[in-house]
Amino acid sequence: MLKETARRSLMALLPKGQVFVDRSALLAYEADAGIDKGIPEGVVFPRHADDVAHIMRWAAKHAVPLVARGAGTGLSGGAVADRGGVVVDFARMNGILDFDVPGRSVLVQPALINLRLDERAREDNLYFPPDPSSQRASTIGGNVAENSGGPHCFKYGVTTNYVTGLDVVLADGHKMRVGGRALDYPEYDLCGLITGSEGMLALITSIAVRLRRNPPGVRTMLAIFDTPEQAGEAVSAVIAAGLVPATMEMMDQKITRMIEPYAQAGLPLDAGAILIIEVDGYPESLDRQIDEIAQILRKHAVREMRFAHNEEERYRIWLARKSMAGGITRLAPAYYTVDITVPRSRLTEMLVEVDAICEQQNIRTGHVMHAGDGNLHPMLLIPEPDNPDLMRRILTAGREIVQCCIEKGGSLTGEHGVGIEKREYMSLMHNPIELMAMWDVKQAFDPHNLLNPGKVFPPPEKGEDGPFAGYSSHANGSAVSEIAPQGETFVPASLEEAAQGLLALTQEDRCVVISNAQRSVGDAVRMSAEALRGVSTYAPDDMYIIIGAGTPLQEVQEFLAQDGRQLALASPWPEATIGGLIAANVNAPLRMRYGALRDLVLSTQVALADGRVIRTGRPIVKNVAGYDLSKALIGSHGTLGFIGEVALKVVVKPRTRRTLLVPVDDLRHGLIWARQVLPLALVASGIVLCKGYWGANIPTNLHESAYVLAYTAEGLTEDVLAELEQVRQALHVLGCPDPVEVDDLGATDIWTELLSSTAGSLQVRVGVPARELPAYIQDQSVTLDAGSFLADLSSGFVYAVQQPETFEEAQQALKALRAPALRLEGYAVVMDAPGEMADKLDRWGYTPQGIDVMKALKRRWDSRGILVSPERFLQS
Repeated sequence: MLKETARRSLMALLPKGQVFVDRSALLAYEADAGIDKGIPEGVVFPRHADDVAHIMRWAAKHAVPLVARGAGTGLSGGAVADRGGVVVDFARMNGILDFDVPGRSVLVQPALINLRLDERAREDNLYFPPDPSSQRASTIGGNVAENSGGPHCFKYGVTTNYVTGLDVVLADGHKMRVGGRALDYPEYDLCGLITGSEGMLALITSIAVRLRRNPPGVRTMLAIFDTPEQAGEAVSAVIAAGLVPATMEMMDQKITRMIEPYAQAGLPLDAGAILIIEVDGYPESLDRQIDEIAQILRKHAVREMRFAHNEEERYRIWLARKSMAGGITRLAPAYYTVDITVPRSRLTEMLVEVDAICEQQNIRTGHVMHAGDGNLHPMLLIPEPDNPDLMRRILTAGREIVQCCIEKGGSLTGEHGVGIEKREYMSLMHNPIELMAMWDVKQAFDPHNLLNPGKVFPPPEKGEDGPFAGYSSHANGSAVSEIAPQGETFVPASLEEAAQGLLALTQEDRCVVISNAQRSVGDAVRMSAEALRGVSTYAPDDMYIIIGAGTPLQEVQEFLAQDGRQLALASPWPEATIGGLIAANVNAPLRMRYGALRDLVLSTQVALADGRVIRTGRPIVKNVAGYDLSKALIGSHGTLGFIGEVALKVVVKPRTRRTLLVPVDDLRHGLIWARQVLPLALVASGIVLCKGYWGANIPTNLHESAYVLAYTAEGLTEDVLAELEQVRQALHVLGCPDPVEVDDLGATDIWTELLSSTAGSLQVRVGVPARELPAYIQDQSVTLDAGSFLADLSSGFVYAVQQPETFEEAQQALKALRAPALRLEGYAVVMDAPGEMADKLDRWGYTPQGIDVMKALKRRWDSRGILVSPERFLQS
């Protein structure tokens, strides 16, 4: 219980009506939507970020745990105060703070309901894809805390793929912003670490998310099968064929018979399994997509296919899918939802084993599945919640299901989180070293364990102060003399050798620069991944590839091209390796179509400076079993660890790629034209405005224009043609010259060739919020026009290229670009520079608000600071 002094000070902390400590009020916070319970000692209702900071400082002073809570729709006990403390209920922080239509971005408070955001977005023809089944009640803050997914994440991704920035309050009461409205800030991706951290790292006060264009056409179908196995095999066949429906949801007969009497949606009760398949895009492509999927289904024993002919029929289908809870509670007062993810190709065998486990335990169950991403939800009915024998069998079945899933390379939770429910299972999926790496993150953010204590991590052993009090890293490393002489190169043949070498170098306080580039690094040891190359696993049915970090990107693309697939990555440097691109967080304009590196990396294997080898993530689409450590490594410039192996998403090569090239004589006109066509982007893979690029593929009749506006679209032929026709019409209305259409040059090609052809020049990447980019370019036009530049208009980047003759000229140009970017809450970083200027210029010119947390994490993973960046990243 709260001490009297803490209780009195809490009551005085906020205005009347914002603090409750009476037991009758606290009982309402005993549980979330799961089965775990715990009564808090108080509940507070902040109205703004300052309130949250006051609450956090009070908690730190009195050593009282805090548990953040949104709508209470979580299913793993994440918002349950099982160790007492005070619940911070964000219900009164539920507004939209800023809605940026041109930049496709919105800033919201944490208690905004997910559906309200999507409804508001659709008013401006925009779309927020993460849509958990609890969308009508769940909050954006809760979605961020659990990294929620939903039916559309197969095509569009989960919550973390849309969060660009967070305002948070740390455990000591300090307010901090991580990320923001711009992209790829030069900092550790603390935003990615907090997303999915289940309220254990910080209290979120506002969230910046990106939006997409709302697809203009949708078609929905029901595919009816005699058995779940047939349906599962059909799902795998659709994915293996390279088709990407917006959704593929599966329900088995047991769950259909529970839902249909409640939802009255006309679902066939005699079907062994039903797939809800939805395609979206331009109306011109929908019939083709449906026809191709139907052809595959016919080859895989589909019994019947039904199509929604209007929005009302489509609504009824989805209402049935999202009314699962209502249907089940008609049959039992409670149920236990198991949330697991397996590789999609193993969905069918997992279904069989889950049924066998439930039959053995004499438990009634039914299945709903996000089949497109391998996320299963066996629903275990609890007709007698007070029956201890039944509850024992329920929990036994849950554990056996989780263990079976992990043995198939899956995750113990795909979207519901670990919370209380699965914390004891974490050691089934993660070894102690990996759990310790996560605990390091917790300690970097919250060293006194005040935020949501007891969640995620396995309970400590008797007598231990924390989950890993008795842990120590490897004790011995190889002799330094066996690794590399002074100033030479260490090329480990395995990740284990890399870890042992790093430990030895740590013990000798020898600095290490991780780089495959043949460059001088002074007295530091250069550590290279060049011996760790090649493809170790290629899983076309599951759309991922695992490769050594030292493998050149070009080599991987050539390998995948034989199968009509690719990585959605590009590089200006032919020798660029996968590990190097990840460490530097290099993203091309095609990110607008496929996502950035942070969206494409599924897992890594990493050697830390203290000799640990950890695996981050898993090669599956949905995985929220602990902190997303992969995010911290992307853009870390080799200062956190040595990446040895990476699993990346694979995509099918587009059937069509075409580009409209528009001659532009007046910069202001080009920016206006670009702003007008940006809202049309649905299958666009790059919209850039360029000065100074006249490659061989640029038609000669465009060479007389000062600038070129390029709009590239790729994907299904019908979608590409429809989009480019809309772009032409919009440009025609604006009175701009007729564009030239080409199919051998894209926006990303222009970016690649401009930067590669100007290597050794002063290259500066400027990142600002996308809506601010046109004004920024116009205001800095004198500096930009002094050289070459490319503006990535959808992502808010300018790549400026200058040819300074002196260091002073370079410094002046950099200052002219950097100062206004910082005022816009952006940044400007030096990518390359001539000769000795590279060592003299301040490459970053940016101090993250999270710098103290970044340094704390680095100390946990690299206690003596031996891992240094040649660009002086994170160095004082």
